[in-house]
Amino acid sequence: MNDGFLSQEEIDALLRGEPLTSSPAVELSDMENDALGEIGNISMGSAATTLSILLGRRVSITTPRVSLTTLKELQNLYPLPYLVIEVGYTHGISGTNLLAIREADALIIADLMMGGDGTNPPSELNNEMYLSAVGEAMNQMMGSVATSMSTMFKKKIDISPPKVNLVDFAADSSRMTDTVGAEDSIVKVAFRMEVEDLIDSEIMQILPIHVAQEMVENLLAPVQTPAPAPAQQKPTPAPQPTAPVASAVQPSANSGYTPQAAEAASRQPAPNVPVQPVQFAPLQETFVTGHDTNIGLLLDVPLQVTVELGRTKKLIRDILELSPGSVVELDKLAGEPVDILVNGKLIAKGEVVVIDENFGVRISEIISPLERAKNLQ
Repeated sequence: MNDGFLSQEEIDALLRGEPLTSSPAVELSDMENDALGEIGNISMGSAATTLSILLGRRVSITTPRVSLTTLKELQNLYPLPYLVIEVGYTHGISGTNLLAIREADALIIADLMMGGDGTNPPSELNNEMYLSAVGEAMNQMMGSVATSMSTMFKKKIDISPPKVNLVDFAADSSRMTDTVGAEDSIVKVAFRMEVEDLIDSEIMQILPIHVAQEMVENLLAPVQTPAPAPAQQKPTPAPQPTAPVASAVQPSANSGYTPQAAEAASRQPAPNVPVQPVQFAPLQETFVTGHDTNIGLLLDVPLQVTVELGRTKKLIRDILELSPGSVVELDKLAGEPVDILVNGKLIAKGEVVVIDENFGVRISEIISPLERAKNLQ
């Protein structure tokens, strides 16, 4: 509060029911910095793989740099239009996560998603089709990030559908998110992103402080292992009476014979004991006959049978242009046998027939067991 007037951030805080208190100074320890860098390195590496598959180009996202900042400082440092993708965590973590990418880079990604080569992208993201294309790419990337964190944290992490906004950081009135104030501390994890020779830029992951700290706690949480069961002491066997040692010579009073000496003599190995290799009887080949009752247990298990006429691949641009009356060309020739799949696995081929005004399939070929085994792998 300055000169008795409320700032816009303070008004927003009052509307959210938050007290007007000054934000305490926040610092990240070296361990927290390293943990956040490792989380970002692994999760964004998975996101790079996903983006590479979508664009059909080599994508590299490396070198995370973790720092503390505020949204206001971020806008002053990067006075450029950015595409901001906001996702909320619905399970495993509480809070939101922002991914910011420059508009110029987003335009190249959109052009590649629409089937272009990225060398002549549109000038602005004002086209709904281009905005949807790049939004879908970012959605897939954030899904990969959530999957990677699920593996790292050893628990399920779910996210809500992303919100895609084009924000001009140079405008004072621009707002990236309503979840944190302009003066609140946030964690910025910046990465270098390269898409072959088309993009060499920076992409930012923006986290509220409590979300970043929760991620660090999940990563550094010790693995709970069950305590070992106390070892049970084996009962001590009762001493067995020692059999008397038979001797053909009776000891005399001066012979030095004692029971201990007799026992030690009994433990010595007998000399000249013949040793022969063991011999086993030859094994006889036997045949085990299966019982029909075993397979009978599976006869009532339902299976899904699907007849596949053919397949094809289309670009997002082509899918969006489909309309009633459009013809989709498949990868099979006319009259070629159709594939018959059981639970998604190819087992036979056949031809389409008509039976009493209903379609059917006449099986013409059963896939060999060897080919079916290959399909199961």
